[in-house]
Amino acid sequence: MTTTTPVAKSALRKLELKFGEYEVCAIPTGLFALDGGAMFGTVPKALWQKTNPADDQNRISMEARALLLKSKDRNILIDTGNGSDFVAKHGDKIGGKFEEIYGVDASGTTLESSLKKHGLTTDDITDVILTHLHFDHAGGATKADQSGRIVPTFAKATYHLQRANYENARNPNVREKASYLLQNFKPLIESGVLKLIDGPQKDYLPNVSLFVSNGHTVGHQVVIIEDANKQLIYCGDVVPTSSHVRSAWIMGYDINPLMLIQEKSVLMSLTEAKNTYLYFEHDPYCDLATVEKNNNDYQVKERFIL
Repeated sequence: MTTTTPVAKSALRKLELKFGEYEVCAIPTGLFALDGGAMFGTVPKALWQKTNPADDQNRISMEARALLLKSKDRNILIDTGNGSDFVAKHGDKIGGKFEEIYGVDASGTTLESSLKKHGLTTDDITDVILTHLHFDHAGGATKADQSGRIVPTFAKATYHLQRANYENARNPNVREKASYLLQNFKPLIESGVLKLIDGPQKDYLPNVSLFVSNGHTVGHQVVIIEDANKQLIYCGDVVPTSSHVRSAWIMGYDINPLMLIQEKSVLMSLTEAKNTYLYFEHDPYCDLATVEKNNNDYQVKERFIL
């Protein structure tokens, strides 16, 4: 998909962030595309296309950007993207038709190539925190081995997921059925590597806390990495791009829009407590941003890359 980039990444300030022992690294896993109207719900196209131009099929460019917390003892990966081998993993159920509909760029950056830039392989990952099990967040959690069997991608890692989201994925509603794919999470249960979490958690892992949201989907966990002076909020689908910082800018995909607006308000209020960076999983034009209060809402103050 070809679009005009509103903000060139080369024009953005590059940050180097560290929280405790963790070096923070952006892990892009590849571009894909979604319908712009679906991504912005009731927001008129005349507004959203200024920051997210659409192609001739009304699709906008999307990144599937994971986050790596790298330390001496732990390598924590937050979300895994779409996964790089759709046909092998899903067969005719998705395959080429899936790649066509969602404009998947199978020739570009992958999860594995991004990890390699930081000197890691999938075997070096100790923990995988999944915000939720929609395919564009958990598709890379499993892979097809040489025999075609679907297995966990990160053989030595513990996967962390909200129990409520796991139960939701097992029995999805009609709107989400196409987004929750058994191949992305059933092998995790069968291999005994999936740890289910009940509710929000303060200091779940060192310097890592979990905020639970139910407006986009049931049991979505936002990951907050912090120290005494600053915090980074991995927003997942609660704030998927920098354009979604404003309270009413939500997705048509959200199952409970009014609940999500309320949850966004609570989450955004955390930015007032300390120096805060919002990390965007789906923004193709920046990795993260700071925000500021604008009357009774919030707006982007400055965008960055890692």
